[in-house]
Amino acid sequence: MEDLLLLAQASASTTFIQTLIKALALGSVYIMMGLGFVIIFKGTQVLNFAASALSMAGAMFMSILIADGGIPFLPFDNPLAPGDGETAGIPLWLLTIAITMVLAALFGLVIERLAIRPMIGQPLFAMAVITLGVEIAIRPFNIDATALEGRSLGVPWGAESWSLGDALVPKSYVAAIIMALIAGAIVIVFYRSRFGVAMRAVAFDQEAAMAQGINVARVFQIAWALGVALAALAGIAYGMAPFPPGGSVSQEIHPVLAFRVLPVIVLGGLDSVLGVLFGGFAIALAEVFAGQYLSQYGSTLGPGYSTIVPYVVMLIVLVVRPFGLFGTPEIRRV
Repeated sequence: MEDLLLLAQASASTTFIQTLIKALALGSVYIMMGLGFVIIFKGTQVLNFAASALSMAGAMFMSILIADGGIPFLPFDNPLAPGDGETAGIPLWLLTIAITMVLAALFGLVIERLAIRPMIGQPLFAMAVITLGVEIAIRPFNIDATALEGRSLGVPWGAESWSLGDALVPKSYVAAIIMALIAGAIVIVFYRSRFGVAMRAVAFDQEAAMAQGINVARVFQIAWALGVALAALAGIAYGMAPFPPGGSVSQEIHPVLAFRVLPVIVLGGLDSVLGVLFGGFAIALAEVFAGQYLSQYGSTLGPGYSTIVPYVVMLIVLVVRPFGLFGTPEIRRV
């Protein structure tokens, strides 16, 4: 009897550890995606509804560089790509991620210049609608390229895991957590820099910022470049197995990052970097733990109930704090 009790306790502990690691990893993906969203919003006050399409496009860039051995939009071979049938080592793979983020940032600059900058001074709603147009324009590039099968990301460790006692900890989950922590630290340092202060000034009042000599167009450029680069990083992280895309760029990326990150940024506050860090982990913990420990009630709650949990949490918080946990309250004097 005691042996059975110990076995049950060990099994429960293993399940808890594996669920916790999965939640932290998923939260890390949400954080990277949310940081890209918040940077654009803080710098331009624009709700970027093209974030999910940009994320998947960034992952496509990675696939083209590392798996296809090419360069996005250019008819040249990538000299850093591994040979046919070979897998890139971790240093080369990380270098390719850095190159991908640079390409994504350049893509963000092009989008800002062609679609966003002409709208400066126009109502924010109109600018948000423009981002929906950008989403629609990019979607065929993503969907058509993955219509038949996913495109490999060439992840060096594949779906390998470490053993933590009886628990299995996928290497990709640990990698996603590390990537999110590094990205969050860099963004926090950036906002404390001189340019970060200028970006916040532009978001608060563009005309006053221009009167102080701040280059508003430059702020818009940097915000979009950083936002798209972080969205690309989120797409790459989510593409790693054992996340559902299974180590490839597939159509799993687009809908997940389109809808599940919204509760994160609303919960934390649309203009708060700290809120994204907290909201990403909080939403993922609620979603994954509900999926694990309420599965016995699946027939009552219905299929896919765990995907509804983030929105329930978001609505509960908004009733108490309409601007999110860390958002800046807007005070209007009448």
